[in-house]
Amino acid sequence: MIPLKDDNPTQNKSYIRLIILLICSFVFFLQITSNDYNFYTYYFGFKPSTFFLNSEIPSFSPTLTLLTSLFMHGGWMHFLGNMLYLWIFADNIEDKMGAKKFIFFYLISGVFASICHGLIDITSNTPLIGASGAIAGVLGAYLYLYPRAKVLVLIPFFIFFTIRIPAFYLLIFWFFYQFINLGSQGSNIAWIAHIGGFIFGLVYAVIFVEKTRSSKIKKGKSILARRKGPWH
Repeated sequence: MIPLKDDNPTQNKSYIRLIILLICSFVFFLQITSNDYNFYTYYFGFKPSTFFLNSEIPSFSPTLTLLTSLFMHGGWMHFLGNMLYLWIFADNIEDKMGAKKFIFFYLISGVFASICHGLIDITSNTPLIGASGAIAGVLGAYLYLYPRAKVLVLIPFFIFFTIRIPAFYLLIFWFFYQFINLGSQGSNIAWIAHIGGFIFGLVYAVIFVEKTRSSKIKKGKSILARRKGPWH
């Protein structure tokens, strides 16, 4: 199932989503137009061995690569797929959290996803790049906050057709698809990063987003009570 759009309007403009998309686009342009494509990948990508073991491999700051790697991609399909999911789902999460909190949430989701990936083999020198882990966090939060929002999806099944389904079914399908492919031989997709990012986003939304909303509701009720006096 390929999502095309969601029927979930926002109350505010989502500028951070657009900024992230533009940064990723600019970085990807630098990658594909560079005479040495691998330089960007290996120098700015997240490498578990340099982060966990301080291995002496030419690299940007091992800690900062947790962030720089989130804005790089390994090819057109990788780039376009991530940007599609970012565009469809991130605006509602940004609208819900607010711009500043969304920036923190997006980056920390990506960092958590990368560390989950790195813990599988801390000796690995293979760089991890892509916004997938951070976007997986967005999907996890979306699942909790907007499970009933309708999403228009394209289904390639002998013929192509579209259908609107609740976000719950699409995102659960996406999540379990990551598990199905964990044992794929020769795959260069960081399935564990996707799973880690998704779980982080889901848990973050459960703990922090709803808690913030609940406190605002309680505060509003308290103010209303003071204005009107006690109920009889």
